[in-house]
Amino acid sequence: MSIDLSQFFEVFFEESLEGLDAMEAELLNLVPGEEDLETINTIFRAAHSIKGGSGTFGFNSVSDFTHVLETLLDQIREGKRALTAEHVNLLLKSVDCLRALLSALQAEQAPNLEEANELRSKFEQILGVTPAGTEQIVTKSKPAEPELNTYQIDFKPHHHLFKTGNEPLYMISELAELGDLQTHAFHNEIPDIIDLSADDCFLSWRFFLNTAKDESAIREIFEWVEDDADINITLCGGLFAQEEPPLAAQESIAEKLASTPAVAEVIAVNPSPKAAVAKVTTPAAAESTSIRVGIDKVDSLINMVGELVITQAMLSQIGEQEVTEASIAALQEGLAQLAHNTRDLQESVMRIRMLPISFVFSRFPRLVRDISQKLNKQVELKLLGEQTELDKTVMEKISDPMVHLVRNSLDHGLETVEQRIATGKDPVGKVTLNAFHQGGNIVIEIMDDGQGLNTAKIKQKAVANGLVSDTDELDDDEINELIFMPGFSTADEVSDISGRGVGMDVVRRNIQSLNGSVEVSSAAGVGSTFTIRLPLTLAILDGQLVRVAKHTYIIPLISIVESLQIDISKVSRVGKDLDVLRLRDEYIPILRLYTIFNHQGAIETLDKTLLVVVESDNQKVGLLVDDLLSQQQVVIKSLEANYQKVDGVSGATILGDGRVSLIVDISGLIKLSGLRKPGSQDLIIESKASLEAS
Repeated sequence: MSIDLSQFFEVFFEESLEGLDAMEAELLNLVPGEEDLETINTIFRAAHSIKGGSGTFGFNSVSDFTHVLETLLDQIREGKRALTAEHVNLLLKSVDCLRALLSALQAEQAPNLEEANELRSKFEQILGVTPAGTEQIVTKSKPAEPELNTYQIDFKPHHHLFKTGNEPLYMISELAELGDLQTHAFHNEIPDIIDLSADDCFLSWRFFLNTAKDESAIREIFEWVEDDADINITLCGGLFAQEEPPLAAQESIAEKLASTPAVAEVIAVNPSPKAAVAKVTTPAAAESTSIRVGIDKVDSLINMVGELVITQAMLSQIGEQEVTEASIAALQEGLAQLAHNTRDLQESVMRIRMLPISFVFSRFPRLVRDISQKLNKQVELKLLGEQTELDKTVMEKISDPMVHLVRNSLDHGLETVEQRIATGKDPVGKVTLNAFHQGGNIVIEIMDDGQGLNTAKIKQKAVANGLVSDTDELDDDEINELIFMPGFSTADEVSDISGRGVGMDVVRRNIQSLNGSVEVSSAAGVGSTFTIRLPLTLAILDGQLVRVAKHTYIIPLISIVESLQIDISKVSRVGKDLDVLRLRDEYIPILRLYTIFNHQGAIETLDKTLLVVVESDNQKVGLLVDDLLSQQQVVIKSLEANYQKVDGVSGATILGDGRVSLIVDISGLIKLSGLRKPGSQDLIIESKASLEAS
């Protein structure tokens, strides 16, 4: 019987990717010549943990690459080598390379080692060690007059060590890399075979290590198992008589370990302790399938479940009683309490899915650094509202649109250092990411203090592409909106940063697919602001139930501006079949839902119906309905995933009586009705002046 290490793979991948995020963040804070030792140690520990974990699970492509990376970091933190800008750049590239290797392994694919080998060769040149392609990298050499110490290390694992996925063989190999090692194994605690458990560890060891390293380097090797073993390290001083070379010691202990079934299978794959690997498989995963939850959220959830149990017990007791006026009153009170507890439980569960938007923001310091270097611009990135929480699903899907917007700000928005100085600006441009809650939405702003959008150039390009006519009278905001039209670009040259004629329309479409919106405001010479509005979650929404003929639809409550009875004297006919309502200083197009959805038996007389005024992309329309029903939270079920995409409908839900109700997609409904030109945000209605004249 052997330990199935694959059960630990997903945790290893998640922790390793988190470690790479920490490495990247700390590397971005490093300034050559002013580096902080604690920052270097943090980076080293992250690399060391990844190396140890990947070695344990047999991911040699990762552990071998991380080894040479760790060697450079070790020399820097010990003061043997000065940190340079070249080192920082190589280490950042190594973070990207390790991400790619881990992602490939996680998806059960063979990793591409081309970049890893290239980076490894560069590290070897810096370290002055054996070139890549030899069997082993030499990472240390004895100084002419070594100052060595001998440590006695007593290592007694607890019986459950193997069940944690840890392997003493790899720790012994790591110890041997620190210096000359003598190993003694004790097997006196191995029980009789009838009491022997193949999953338990009954061996213990005493090591004598002759090394120039200090005690902290030894403890780092055992930091993974310090809670699962008794470890005692004593400085003996002086040299010990070496009875056998370190490798022989490892092989000797490997023979002893081989008698332990939990280890024998690993060794059998490759008898060399330095290259012992196991055949492993990993679950394919395109994106993270787990989530870390604060204990306070779990406690809240447990409390809510406890309240539900109490309420259920109370209702069960009432059900066993004779039906009386008092029992009915108690039943009503219990049902009200059940509804309250269910709502609280629902909110607690939804909070578990909420993560701080810092998970998205954290990728931008590296992005801004790399692009600003490529463009030869000086840029300061400011992050605000990093603890603003957002549903995990929404967060994963908003990342790519944000990357595109930030790239545009860096490429098109911010000027070069020379241009900024010439216009009296600070040579360092500023890009700000801000997130905050507003009503039931989260608002994300991408702001820059650059030159702003060139409205004249935008209109010129739009006219040249036939998107608008030269005679169209458009204000600056309307011109700026043209950048979201398909295929629109003002870039004179195609670059790998922006200007390929695709992107901004995809940004808007992706955000709208999340039931969100994006808008832009800009001032020449001052800068631009892109504002994204998104629902906090895609799983549940507050909805207004409305009746159209015999059908019930749900309108997202957040889209509703107001509901009213129509004053027929304020309704005007535009064209053949479009009615508009003059509401204060606005003209609201009236959409007849029974016509759009082809229902029979609806109320068609305007003054006998109700109008629900809704807003999408800063534009208002009125939805004609027969009646307003209740407001309630609904669980959204995807039609596209379970049936097919339906224009004007964003999803469906099941009502309390078991009926299926469709959720109205306001933006899609406007397009479906023909009020909006393809690719445009402008409603096709006559100008206010012409309506007033009529």
